[in-house]
Amino acid sequence: MTQQHTSPWPYPRLVAHRGGGIMAPENTLAGFRAGVAYGYRAAECDVKLSADNVCFLLHDDTVDRTTNGHGLAAGLSMAQLSQLDAGGWKGAQFAGEALPGFANVAVYCRAQGMLLNVEIKPCPGRDAETGRLVAQEAARLWAGAVVPPLLSSFSVEALHAAQLAEPDLPRAWLVEEIPADWQATLQSLACIALHCDHATLTPQLAAAIKAAGYQLLCYTVNDVARAREIMAWGVDSVCTDRLDVLQPAQWLAE
Repeated sequence: MTQQHTSPWPYPRLVAHRGGGIMAPENTLAGFRAGVAYGYRAAECDVKLSADNVCFLLHDDTVDRTTNGHGLAAGLSMAQLSQLDAGGWKGAQFAGEALPGFANVAVYCRAQGMLLNVEIKPCPGRDAETGRLVAQEAARLWAGAVVPPLLSSFSVEALHAAQLAEPDLPRAWLVEEIPADWQATLQSLACIALHCDHATLTPQLAAAIKAAGYQLLCYTVNDVARAREIMAWGVDSVCTDRLDVLQPAQWLAE
């Protein structure tokens, strides 16, 4: 059964991974500023919950890799998280960059006309809670926006909670390798898109997904030739770390 969507895919072909890819510390406002500087009109970021249920940006379950702090993110309040240096690991020029709250990112992106793919990234055991609260916050922060944020997640439980909380927000299911039952899962979550690792995609799978009426995004594509190859298969957008290599201007006339 083919999905029927009321509007075309509104997101551009190139999406900046974690805000600014490798050009700035991931999931920070510095990253989003880099995306804007390179001409990107869309970015992806990871959103999870602090110990006091504030939505903020971080990929990992711990703060060790991308901040000067230590320990589980789920055990820290937003006040504690905001004191961490989330930029110094990337270079002295980024020292003091904060872990941003989701609300701060929304203000910046809306002001810059930057569209957003929000990956719901639950801490262990908080899938449903994170899906619900991130969806509710996204609906509030983008109220009245022409193009709402696209909610995605590897967690079916989180996406289902987002679906129940804010059914009007668009959703995408994230997978590494596309499973045999991909269509049933997309239908159950009322998703508009499937997001997958580009290395696991085949022309046949891409054709089947597009024929079923879904949009298709691939991550993390850092090579122009590969981006063009999979786009020829029907891929709608690619998420990239190499903002300096995949230049949006290259695709504007296409």
